[in-house]
Amino acid sequence: MAVARQTQIIGASPPSWEDAVRNAIERANKTLRNITGLEVLKENAAIENGKIVEYRATLMVTFVLDS
Repeated sequence: MAVARQTQIIGASPPSWEDAVRNAIERANKTLRNITGLEVLKENAAIENGKIVEYRATLMVTFVLDS
């Protein structure tokens, strides 16, 4: 019987929210094993001088614990 856990992470990227999600998962893969899915909880952005300078995505990542 598998047991899974979820953890919340935040990724950031200057070009897009898609890149922010990709960056978050790529980084999570360096530390977490057995990632099986993700849910995008929130997207927001940092603005300077009226322009978006960084896109941010808050994710809930699911991974299966080692037995």
